[in-house]
Amino acid sequence: MKHPLSQFGYCPKCGSADFGTNDEKSKKCAGCGFVYYFNPSAATVALILNKRQELLVCRRAKEPAKGTLDLPGGFIDMDETGEEGVAREVREETGLEVEQASYLFSLPNIYIYSGFPVHTLDMFYLCKVAGDGRLSAMDDVDEAFFIPIGQIRAEEFGLDSIRKGLKKFLSGGLFVNL
Repeated sequence: MKHPLSQFGYCPKCGSADFGTNDEKSKKCAGCGFVYYFNPSAATVALILNKRQELLVCRRAKEPAKGTLDLPGGFIDMDETGEEGVAREVREETGLEVEQASYLFSLPNIYIYSGFPVHTLDMFYLCKVAGDGRLSAMDDVDEAFFIPIGQIRAEEFGLDSIRKGLKKFLSGGLFVNL
């Protein structure tokens, strides 16, 4: 896979085409001297368990990995905290309201969006939701439902970071005594 910086041909500050490699993480404009560092985008993942120790999962309605299982989450908007971002994504995708979001861990990822590799830092949150758990599949979710923890098979999830995160969550006993 080509480095994502190779797809940036012009300086974002002055528009010069003399925008070349500075090092493995940045490009520099020979015209104005601006150095652009390619950093990951922040993304969230929600781990939501009900009282029966079932995990909320979603089926993806769009590419990448359309039709496979996923967890609620997505990109954080500007001026949002991770907790605000995960709560918004859960609301947009499932209709549930997050009462509490507790940060667990993060994993680096490459998410292919419209053929473009977006480097992300996926932050996993254990979320407590309000109400009786009535679900609605919305936004980029085809369906949302709960699966007993013992029946979760990471290989059924289409995105690499979600599979890795689920394995870490389940093997680390991070869901015990909730």
